[in-house]
Amino acid sequence: MESIKKLLETGNHNFVFLGEAGSGKSEIAINFALYLKKNSSREVHFFDMDMTKPLFRSRDVCRQLEAEGIQCHFEEQFMDAPTLVGGVKALLRNENCYVVMDVGGDHIGARSIGGFMPGINRCHTVIYYVLNAFRPWSCDIEHIDGTLSEILGVSHIEIGELHMINNPNFGYSTTAAEVLEGCERMSGMVSSYIPIDFSCVQEGLLEQVRQNQEIQWMPLHLYLSYPWLTEQAE
Repeated sequence: MESIKKLLETGNHNFVFLGEAGSGKSEIAINFALYLKKNSSREVHFFDMDMTKPLFRSRDVCRQLEAEGIQCHFEEQFMDAPTLVGGVKALLRNENCYVVMDVGGDHIGARSIGGFMPGINRCHTVIYYVLNAFRPWSCDIEHIDGTLSEILGVSHIEIGELHMINNPNFGYSTTAAEVLEGCERMSGMVSSYIPIDFSCVQEGLLEQVRQNQEIQWMPLHLYLSYPWLTEQAE
């Protein structure tokens, strides 16, 4: 993960993950936090900023993250009432720890970080936006532009501050061929406008896609699961 190593070497310590529901944003943020913990002696703080969505939330695997030494922050919610976790600003300013923020969904979720952005050291903050060519909101450049415009409009983030992640997946049934197809499609849509930092792939498919050496890969262990699959496993 050369792109991540370079960002760490230049002093970045805050990492914000944005993306529509279904992009795989939370899974990527979880794996990213674990990467930081395994490759650094610093404290890692993980914020689940998803205020409404009931499924596939980072908080659902907080026990696993805490067992690895990551400190998790989220706010309990009643039904689908919006909630916002506290203690964010102080840690965003702390250069001696890493902060990973999983920001919920669309432009509504992106509002949750709008109040934090003006006060943090943006020189040491990396904002990732997750793309997925197999999802309707990023299936073509028009949809990508429309979705991003809404998110940027409420989050106080500039387009030039975004780092793009490609996550070509259909879920558990994704094949290596589909991953490579999604990478090709996304590169054709956005590479002339903005570079893609890295592409994600389920760890079990990594060896099958490594043939494409032009792509930087981030292997993902899948922590989040459908509730009915979890129940069957138990």
